Amino acid sequence: MFHDQPARKPKKRVKRISETHMISDHMQQKTRVRFAPSPTGPLHIGGVRTALYNYLYARQQGGDFILRIEDTDSARFVPGAEDYIQETFDWLGLSFDESPLKGGPYGPYKQSERKEIYKEHVRRLLEKGAAYIAFDTPEELEAQRSQTANFQYDASTRMRMCNSLTLTREETASRMQRKEQYVVRIKIEPDREIVVRDMIRGKVVIHSSVLDDKVIYKSADELPTYHLANVVDDHLMQITHVIRGEEWLPSAPLHVWLYQSLGWEESMPQFAHLPLLLKPEGNGKLSKRDGDRLGFPVFPLEWEDPRSGERSSGYRESGYLPEAVLNFLAFLGWNPGTAQELFSLDELADAFSFDRCSKSGAKFDLEKAKWYNHQYILQTPDCILAEPFLRELQERGIVAPMETVTRVVALVKERIHFVHELWEQASYFFVAPESYEEKTVRKRWKEETPDQMRALTSLIRQMDDFTAVAQEKIVMEWIQQNGYHTGNIMNAFRLAVVGAGKGPHMFQITELIGKEETIRRLEKAIDRLS
Repeated sequence: MFHDQPARKPKKRVKRISETHMISDHMQQKTRVRFAPSPTGPLHIGGVRTALYNYLYARQQGGDFILRIEDTDSARFVPGAEDYIQETFDWLGLSFDESPLKGGPYGPYKQSERKEIYKEHVRRLLEKGAAYIAFDTPEELEAQRSQTANFQYDASTRMRMCNSLTLTREETASRMQRKEQYVVRIKIEPDREIVVRDMIRGKVVIHSSVLDDKVIYKSADELPTYHLANVVDDHLMQITHVIRGEEWLPSAPLHVWLYQSLGWEESMPQFAHLPLLLKPEGNGKLSKRDGDRLGFPVFPLEWEDPRSGERSSGYRESGYLPEAVLNFLAFLGWNPGTAQELFSLDELADAFSFDRCSKSGAKFDLEKAKWYNHQYILQTPDCILAEPFLRELQERGIVAPMETVTRVVALVKERIHFVHELWEQASYFFVAPESYEEKTVRKRWKEETPDQMRALTSLIRQMDDFTAVAQEKIVMEWIQQNGYHTGNIMNAFRLAVVGAGKGPHMFQITELIGKEETIRRLEKAIDRLS
């Protein structure tokens, strides 16, 4: 049971509450940062960027990167969400130094397992008169909101509410003995300046009168709210830097106030509030609705809602490589100040700095995301890309040696953004075309083409060396000797073999499919298109 203490009289003078502390103390401390998601559903890609910036800063400073699960909101807990978070970072290759799975010296790392820790700090705040117990029912609060425009539970209204400041000590104790539900509210004194010094946004000054007496603990589930749990955990886990999204900036003054109220002002972490991820079109924060409308994922992995069964796409399942996702996200709100765009994780950590982070939101650019994936596909060894393609071929009932599949990948990977596009770009290496692209037929198959293709077929039959180099030499000499137009011959040849006007160098295609298959396709095209 919490025991209420008499309220302190508010001070008349303006006092400045600041998170400024001895920078030298932080420099002597080992850097410790945390990523603290709530398991209330799939992780948004903006959350992944926040985690990435924490990771980069920790690695740059030789510090620790910590995963803490903030699961105090029991009503919104979603089964499977915590496993989803861990699987996301396993896929991305961002390893934690401390986490619920890995453990560490400052555990537990799940807030639901730290109830007694929070209760002790609520007691401290109550004993200091820095917080108070409130019994107002939802109906009573709603009545106040209907009577008072922009009602706020604060220094100007709390003395007309039902709380331990307006009740006697005996009345408060009696209500608690009857197990009436209550909350604990932080007591914000008026006429104070709260200074937040942000590593990205600089100095932010908030007047305490605009803050309300936030709920920091609820008796209904015996759990703290985000605000108290966040501050207590950051202090006890010795977090030196709090790097989080811009949406949490309004809560920073309250957190500064809580640090001061608990007597921890000297150990307060430094803040950095990252710019929002904005939708590709128009204004506003990037949402799942934007992804659904424009056809791109906003979650790192595919997610199936356990309640509705609705499936949402993920970057992994859409064919993005983890390195591409990380490199793309790093540039959404930060730039290195150079022309370099492709970075390894180590290079990102070396280059990262908060002074090159933007204060304004970063627009999501789907085409840039695809460009990054293409660049990393080009860097991926052909044999690695060939493995999933070989599996796809087998699923389609096509038998092909790994060596051939690898050679095909090498020829077409410059034309793809995703591995799943390999079949579209390379199917003709394994299956002869059954139809021919109409617009290419109209453009490339002329009245004289069948006779030219018959002559080319005869020429190919006579070839003993069917390497790409040997084929090209013989065919080009034949075209020149007969006075043919090279483009007309080669485009018709490509149409006959591929079925469309696409693909890598023509003689590389025919070398791979072989002499007999090349002849079969030419004869088939002559028969069908003539």
